[in-house]
Parts: sequence; structure tokens; C-alpha cells
Amino acid sequence: MSQNQIPNPLTDSEATLAELTSSDATAKSGAAPVDTKTAANLMAAFGGESMANRKYLYFAKIARRLGNEEVAKLFEETANHETAHAFAHLELIYPSAEMTVEKVLALAAEGEMYESVTMYPNFEREAIEEGNEAAVLEFQEQAKESLEHAGIFQKAAKRFGALKRVEAFHAARYQAALDKLSAARV
Repeated sequence: MSQNQIPNPLTDSEATLAELTSSDATAKSGAAPVDTKTAANLMAAFGGESMANRKYLYFAKIARRLGNEEVAKLFEETANHETAHAFAHLELIYPSAEMTVEKVLALAAEGEMYESVTMYPNFEREAIEEGNEAAVLEFQEQAKESLEHAGIFQKAAKRFGALKRVEAFHAARYQAALDKLSAARV
């Protein structure tokens, strides 16, 4: 690194998130800047719609187990609507036109790492303080699985990056061969 370069203290995924939520990016996309009340409201709305989806699918499972297929289907249909609402919020948070495979993998890995090293350990500590052993075990298991998921996304990002380099190498070789044939015809 040259003396004129300032080291970037952000991880790749933090830099990606910062890029996606910068005022320049959001002005172009119509997404709310990350530090606005609207952005916080979009995230809260996304969370609410997502939780409603999962809750209704759970209720459908219970209704079906209790023998009421009609109510189960009602909950499943409503859950699908909640998913559509959540996706609409996500489109404003992470505009699909601005997403790449690298960005979504980085964002996913970062989210899973947050769950495994911050969120679930904090929840576990509070469950221990409250003496809720079942929740402690649940939070421990979920932290472990989130770490595994982060690793999967990180490996996928590395494979995708390597694949892109291989593809670029082959594309350059094909272009060189094509250029050589074109030059020979002239």
C-alpha cells in the first residue's frame, strides 16, 4: 500500500453495504439512505412481514395437524402475500438492479456472521440470566448453524470469484484467437 492510500477499515461486505446505501446509490435507485427513518422503517416493515410469513406457515402446520385443511390453506395463502410484501420492502432496501452475485453473497455471509458472533451470543447470555435453559440451547444451536451458513456463503463467494477469473481467462484466449484469425484475413 502506498503512503497516499488510506487503509479501508471496512470488511468487504461492510464496504458493499456502504456502497449500496450511499446517498449517490440511493439517489439513483430511489432507496432510502441507510441512516434515515425511512430506511429503519423499511427494515422494520420487512421484519414484520417476514415474521408474519413464518408465523402463518407455523399456524398452517398446526391447523393441518388439528385436521382443518381449509384453515391451513388460508394461512398458507396469507403467508405468500406476506412474502410478497417483504420482497417489495427488500427491493427498496437492496435494489435488485444494483445487486451482483458478489454483493448478495457478501451481504448474506455478513448477516450470518452477525447472528453467530453477536446476536445469538447476546440472546444466550440473557437466557442464562433468566434461567431459560431451553432458550439457551436453542440460541447456542442457532449460533453454530449461522456460523456454518456464513462459511458456506464465504466459500461460494470464493468459488464464484475463481470461476469469474477462469471465465475471463478463457474469454481472453478466445478473443486472442479470433483477433489472430481476423488479422490473417486482412
